[in-house]
Amino acid sequence: MLNKLFAKKNVYQRVLIGSFFLVLMGFTQLQDPITIYMIGDSTMSIKAKSAYPETGWGMPFAIFWDQTVTVDNRAQNGRSTKTFINEGRWQSVAANMKKGDYLLIQFGHNDEVKTKGSYATPDEFRSNLTRFVTEARNKEVNPILITPVTRRNFDTTGKVVDTHVEYAQIMRDVAAKNNVPLIDLDSLSMQLLQKLGPDQSNLLFNHLLPGENPNYPEGKEDNTHFNELGARKMAELVLARIRVIQPELAARIIKGKDLPIK
Repeated sequence: MLNKLFAKKNVYQRVLIGSFFLVLMGFTQLQDPITIYMIGDSTMSIKAKSAYPETGWGMPFAIFWDQTVTVDNRAQNGRSTKTFINEGRWQSVAANMKKGDYLLIQFGHNDEVKTKGSYATPDEFRSNLTRFVTEARNKEVNPILITPVTRRNFDTTGKVVDTHVEYAQIMRDVAAKNNVPLIDLDSLSMQLLQKLGPDQSNLLFNHLLPGENPNYPEGKEDNTHFNELGARKMAELVLARIRVIQPELAARIIKGKDLPIK
């Protein structure tokens, strides 16, 4: 009788120990560190204190992740896909990426303006995006394409004007052709601005009266760059889509960050 009891006890102990190690292995696997690299322009970038309250949406985006995630925001003011490559910024990112990392790619604002030195033709834009995707995948990194976030531009009837028609579509086409996850931030942000309307949408952008902020003593009316609230709203749009298209990455969002699914 005692032998049977001891045998049962040993079985239970082995089951408990086995279960413990399975849970531990699962926990360890979940905790494998990754880096989310962000490449793009001023709407995404980290801002200097002298630019406050201007805020890139990549700044609040970084605070939503658990301790297993490092967000490395390499976005730079005024950059296009062409200048990001020509200045060696992409090469630095590509050299540091490792298997399992993620690469968020948002360009278009500076690629599409023909009067800027950063201008990239539609073919160049397409080729550069494809290069980012291909080189990321060669290192087993997960690329995510993000269409350029909208500018605050309303017509006389109060309808949001899409200023990224051609280049946002190129981004969509590259994503479809190469089977890359896409976050259509152009469309999502246009929907948000349309919902708010011409009067309320300015609360998301860097609009300041003269004397309101020491960084802008003459005031500011910027319909491209966000303030803290606007950057947070754009980051939430991106995070909500990540929960839909990249559930494995979304599992690393800090619990309790209750974002709507868009």
